[in-house]
Amino acid sequence: MSTFEESIYRLVVETSTNLPADVRRAISAAREAEDRATRAGLSLTTIAQNIGMAETNVSPICQDTGMPTFIVHTPVGANQIVMKKEIKNAIARATKDGKLRTNSVDSLTGANTGDNLGPGTPVIHFEQWERDEVDVRLILKGGGCENKNIQYSLPCELEGLGKAGRDLDGIRKCVLHAVYQAQGQGCSAGFIGVGIGGDRTTGYELAKQQLFREVEDVNPIPELQQLEEYIMDKANQLGIGTMGFGGNVTLLGCKAGVMNRLPASFFVSVAYNCWAYRRQGVLLDGSTHEIKEWIYEGGSAVPMSAGSADTAADEAGAASKRPEIVLRAPLTEEDVRQLKVGDVVILNGAMHTGRDALHKHLMDHDSPIDLNGGVIYHCGPVMLKDEEGWHVKAAGPTTSIREEPYQGDIMKRFGIRAVIGKGGMGPKTLAALREHGGVYLNAVGGAAQYYAECIKNVEGVDFMEFGIPEAMWHLNVEGFAAIVTMDSHGNSLHADVEQDSKAKLAQFKDPVFV
Repeated sequence: MSTFEESIYRLVVETSTNLPADVRRAISAAREAEDRATRAGLSLTTIAQNIGMAETNVSPICQDTGMPTFIVHTPVGANQIVMKKEIKNAIARATKDGKLRTNSVDSLTGANTGDNLGPGTPVIHFEQWERDEVDVRLILKGGGCENKNIQYSLPCELEGLGKAGRDLDGIRKCVLHAVYQAQGQGCSAGFIGVGIGGDRTTGYELAKQQLFREVEDVNPIPELQQLEEYIMDKANQLGIGTMGFGGNVTLLGCKAGVMNRLPASFFVSVAYNCWAYRRQGVLLDGSTHEIKEWIYEGGSAVPMSAGSADTAADEAGAASKRPEIVLRAPLTEEDVRQLKVGDVVILNGAMHTGRDALHKHLMDHDSPIDLNGGVIYHCGPVMLKDEEGWHVKAAGPTTSIREEPYQGDIMKRFGIRAVIGKGGMGPKTLAALREHGGVYLNAVGGAAQYYAECIKNVEGVDFMEFGIPEAMWHLNVEGFAAIVTMDSHGNSLHADVEQDSKAKLAQFKDPVFV
């Protein structure tokens, strides 16, 4: 293995398993802004624990390690063909070692390549510069937050905000709307990059490039500095909060860039990133390709542990205010009918993972196991196998709304009583929960190490032909905590928060930047 390949491998592992210091400081500040006894406070405590566990275990912070995207600056004359090959080798090695999930899927057949390599995977952008060193930066942006990216073409009409024109005030409205439409489905509290201008392609590229900036930097363009500060203030007045549970902190960072455009086009592109803001970079010696320095301050500078005795006491006090309902799967209708929105549930017993491929399959086929009273977990885990069998390396929830066309029908057909995921589901599922006697439990998005710790053993697996993330894993869990956000009585926390945040969004309708 070349030194360059080894340096890239180290970069991939560090990016996947250890959040940099600037991101940790933003999350710590969010914890201070929330009451520890609230749903948002509970979620942020879990997030902090997960960050520390991922660093200690050298395992993925979130099981969705996203689409690896590199920006590489090289000296003139560097062999980019060889560099690209060695970057791919490093990605394949990190995948084999369980530092990345197998995320590269054929768009036509659905087949998973198993090594994160394939047409378009990973994404590698090369740029030359006049320095001797090699600068390599990597971002791992998961699918849940990638799905909440959005692009606006001005002028346009925006829900709650009215007309957005081709000016700074129109841009302001687009960015606020982008935060609102994400709700909790992108694992809020999150970070956003904003690209103003360009064409449809370069606008999105510019937006994602902003995510490589330091959280605490100041925009050198006064108008954009003012915009960033405004968005940070007003977005955190929407009340969406962590995981969309409601709360004081919805946005952790906003960075905006601008480029020229065509007279006929005016795009505002927003790249949404979850709290698990995994980006890092290395500066390599131009001759040896050894790592000279890390671009972003390392996470060890900002520990995420409870810290002082006073803080630990606060955590214990907050926990005592949250009554917990302990249930063992399989569940009965009586078990779930007693639950109501806001309850904290501790699950023990059998659990089965199921994502897009499984839900589509179960619409027309029998289940390989009896699911009566069962619990389905919307999760695509990171798994490794040795001589003792399969082991769960990371296992947080995936965004549930993708299963809305299937979920209610599948629950009624197979007798499933509980679904676990993140971000909530829609009216069809809510109606099925009420009719059938089911419950939706929201786990903390991105907390892949926290939940992997709750999985005591893997009982088996079906549908490996779907690929590891989409297979149906049969798990035994103990102490798996989640919050009831949709109950069997027709109540949905997600619908309530969305309605409330929409009303708050409307107060920012009037012009600000004129």
